[in-house]
Amino acid sequence: MRRYETIYIIRPTANEDDITTIIDRTNAVIEQAGGTIINLDRWGLRKLAYLIKKESQGYYVLTEYAGTPAAVDEIERLFRIDENTLKYMTIKIQDTYIPDAPEVEVEVEVEVEVEAAPAAEAENQEASKTVAEAVDPA
Repeated sequence: MRRYETIYIIRPTANEDDITTIIDRTNAVIEQAGGTIINLDRWGLRKLAYLIKKESQGYYVLTEYAGTPAAVDEIERLFRIDENTLKYMTIKIQDTYIPDAPEVEVEVEVEVEVEAAPAAEAENQEASKTVAEAVDPA
């Protein structure tokens, strides 16, 4: 099994029952194919960056799951057929999904050069003194 993330946008005119039906149908396809839902996040109604099918807003849903490529194909087929789905996108996160594996956090170290600032300031002061001496030789 592979780990996927699918985000889809539902028409804002769809009522709560239609939204729940689309989400449940998507989850059922994943589970029928032997997959598992890892995370389901309803972002809610948000403004779109540009008009999609004459809509300026959409109801965003993000689903993270472990499944097969066949399940992804079926989900995307259902999204194409459904007139309430404005857009969708699926991303493969991992080639092999291990359910109980700890998540790896990437640490980024940032080195800050604190001593560079005083050195630059000292150079500026020396330059100011040199300019002042050149202008006012007295």
